[in-house]
Amino acid sequence: MKKLSKEEIHPEVFELYDQYAHNKIDRRKFVEKISLYAVGGLTVSTLMSSMLPDYKTTRTIKEGDKRLTSDYINYDSPKGGGSIKGLLSKPTGASGKVSGVVVVHENRGLNPYIEDVGRRTAVDGFISLAPDALTPLGGYPGTDDEGRTMQRKRDRNEMLEDFIAAYNYLKSHPDCNGKIGVVGFCFGGWISNMMAVKIPTLSAAVPFYGSQPNAEDTAKIKSPLMLQYGGLDERVNKGWPAYEKALKANNVEHQAFVYEGAKHGFHNNTTPRYDEEAATLAWERTIGFFKEKLV
Repeated sequence: MKKLSKEEIHPEVFELYDQYAHNKIDRRKFVEKISLYAVGGLTVSTLMSSMLPDYKTTRTIKEGDKRLTSDYINYDSPKGGGSIKGLLSKPTGASGKVSGVVVVHENRGLNPYIEDVGRRTAVDGFISLAPDALTPLGGYPGTDDEGRTMQRKRDRNEMLEDFIAAYNYLKSHPDCNGKIGVVGFCFGGWISNMMAVKIPTLSAAVPFYGSQPNAEDTAKIKSPLMLQYGGLDERVNKGWPAYEKALKANNVEHQAFVYEGAKHGFHNNTTPRYDEEAATLAWERTIGFFKEKLV
């Protein structure tokens, strides 16, 4: 089935998808509402197919890439979900120890997109760990719909502990120099913000379109931040002014970028919300930030 380009999809469909992806409406209601936009020969099936992720053709780091090694490991999360599975990716050819980056998934578990981001991070010179917070429930189930349903069954603060444990795993890894950053997307953006709150020794945090901590928690942040927002992401962006005020009041080192015309999820290259220009620039800035701060 032919997928529509983002230009062929009505803007309201993206808003409905955002509601669906964040559990504001269920699948039945989503299908019912987007059916209003199935006009002029356009079918609901085509709209659904176009909005759902394409994991077959979008992987950027191909299997067998000689620039990295990438394998699944398990690590202990005593305050979280117990034993957590994660994808550990390491650059090849590095002389000596390298810095580490925790890569945090969206609200659907460790899907192929986030695994690919973990591998990209390794190709850029870091040892990365991309955990699966769905591990206690059996792990990412193979579809994002099922993954979202599963993730709702876990407490988000318990999952936060799983990612803090990933930081501790990387910090003590024999190939890591102990300098650790975090990058996360959507739910993972919130996790990235909260890891900065909870871990005074975190070297850097890059939340992509993540919800923000309150002023009391913001006052605890010691890590430098780079904050990435889509200009059209009204839901998340409404929390930015208060967060910015609290960051400035507490002299927290930070820089924020708003990508005009970009939607929530603009970095995710598997869906039509992807904005190549914004995503490429945001990732270049992210890697540059890590290379500056994780030394």
